[in-house]
Amino acid sequence: MYKWLVAISAIILLIVIGWGTYSWNANGDTAQNNNTRTEEQAEDGEQGVEEQREAAGQIAEEDLQQYEEEGLNPFGHDENNQELTDGDYQEYIHGMSHQKIEAKEKWGFYEIHPQRIQWLLDGLEEVELEHEKLYKRILEKWENGNFSSVDEDHNAIWELQGGTIGRATGVLSPEEEQEYINKNSD
Repeated sequence: MYKWLVAISAIILLIVIGWGTYSWNANGDTAQNNNTRTEEQAEDGEQGVEEQREAAGQIAEEDLQQYEEEGLNPFGHDENNQELTDGDYQEYIHGMSHQKIEAKEKWGFYEIHPQRIQWLLDGLEEVELEHEKLYKRILEKWENGNFSSVDEDHNAIWELQGGTIGRATGVLSPEEEQEYINKNSD
């Protein structure tokens, strides 16, 4: 009887450890993993939350000019806006929203810039996407300087990405936003 109890306890322990390891790798350790993109995803043009590229913080006009001279998009990446996927739009909008939202956890940051917003809006005219109306609604509000519901915008994208950590709980004050930008600048 004692051997069976030990065996069952060992099996339960292995299941718990296995589940914990899986959960950690799938959700808890994304800060280490969210800067990579597999070759297969790059070929398919799709990207999951855990495989996001590193976002590049604050952006200056000189940086945007250098990106253009190097043939890069306003986010410093190779894709042109005719190649963007739902995953790309989600990454860019999600990363930009971070400068304005309150959340316990945030991974990735792209400073909001009119040139980035316009580039994404222009791209919506070139591609067909599953969530195109949502992206357009968010970007048009931001283009007009309306960030009053940026936390809701963040959460809409976050939910599309299957978010489990980092739900927005409010909007930062201008001072908190500037502090976040300064803290996350290159």
